[in-house]
Amino acid sequence: MSIYTRISIFAAVLVLLFAQKASAQEVLEFTLEESVRFALENNPEAKNALLETFASKASIGEQVAQGLPQINGSFDFTKNVSIPVMFLPNEGPFEDPDNPSDVVPIQFGVNYQSGIALTVSQMIFDGSYFIGLKAARTYRELSEYDREKTENDVIESVKKAFFTVLVNEERQGLAEANKARIDTLLRETTALYEEGFAEKIDVSRIKVQYNNINTELDKIKAATEISRELLKIQMGLPIEYKISIKQSLRDLNKPEEIQELLGNPGYRRVEMDQLKTNRELINLDLKNNTVQYLPSIDANFTYQRNGAGQSFNSVWDGENWFTGAFVGLSLKLPIFDGLAKSKRIQQNRIQLQQVENQMKMLDDNIDVQRMQAKTTLKNNLKTLEVQKENMELALEVYNISRIKYSEGVGSNLEVVEADSDLKEAEINYYSALYDALIAKVELEKALGILR
Repeated sequence: MSIYTRISIFAAVLVLLFAQKASAQEVLEFTLEESVRFALENNPEAKNALLETFASKASIGEQVAQGLPQINGSFDFTKNVSIPVMFLPNEGPFEDPDNPSDVVPIQFGVNYQSGIALTVSQMIFDGSYFIGLKAARTYRELSEYDREKTENDVIESVKKAFFTVLVNEERQGLAEANKARIDTLLRETTALYEEGFAEKIDVSRIKVQYNNINTELDKIKAATEISRELLKIQMGLPIEYKISIKQSLRDLNKPEEIQELLGNPGYRRVEMDQLKTNRELINLDLKNNTVQYLPSIDANFTYQRNGAGQSFNSVWDGENWFTGAFVGLSLKLPIFDGLAKSKRIQQNRIQLQQVENQMKMLDDNIDVQRMQAKTTLKNNLKTLEVQKENMELALEVYNISRIKYSEGVGSNLEVVEADSDLKEAEINYYSALYDALIAKVELEKALGILR
């Protein structure tokens, strides 16, 4: 996505947000794709990574500027409070018969002096310049990879937070259905008790279940709200806005997509690109330290006007100002630096070996991560199927227990136990569902297709 497209999307989102600012209670609806896109524009870490790429572009211009003419101007004005004195022998042409000393003091200077100068310097040869220019471009590439890595981390966080919200919403809906079921059972059992067809202990057992489901429902509602707030933080959405999810778990986890994901061999990983670019930067630093042994040549030109006077006003008289101009070359030849360059080169070579080791280790780790992520997802999907079947069986057992109890051939205790088993099966199912969703995101990351 180009920077202009990103800016357009960001502007559109800002318009949407400010249009809804008047009512902080208004709900913003997002799909998973929209949540990710919004986060890439508004998450602080993603924004800083993008700004870093701009800074790296500016660093290229800074490096180029070092090879262009450097022009400086200067102006100075001096009031000699006490003019320096020089001494000459009191003999020969400087002999002063009235001076008994063997030296003659003479002042060299005037009360006021001023000068204006223009200096131009131009680098002619410096091996470090061209290497630095290439290093700046390489650093720009590294900043782009760093931005991509940061965006991948943001996408991962947003997806996990998004799935957490969906799972909690599903759990909340199921808990509300459980509450309605227990509420109906409680009313029916209470009516039977009042008519003398049930015992007080039967009502008490169901009342305990009813209280427990209320407590559980309150916890799930709190967890759902907290997960929404965490999702907003990951997206970079202001806290005062409310958020709603437009998709369901079934929309996002189609079996054919899961199978395609499991068969994906994987693509490039930005972590490897980062290491390769770091290796290139170290190579450039090695070259830069090597060319430090070569001389550097600069050309320079200076034009100046100097003036002086015994009084402040006479300093500015035109006849007291004189022109000077200089042009020349300067050659800087390194001779001995205490072996500092040699030690820096040695460090660079060690750093290259370290990066090579890191690349080999990362390459092996990527293979292991992909294998492990696929295995984990397969196992979690199997567990999910088992827990789904257990939940369906537990519901079937509960319904049979209800029918038997209503027909007088079953006990109230059997119904309560069946309800407890059903809730436990539901908890296990949603725990397995969450694990499968997280495993899916982890596999996308391992394959290098987290988008």
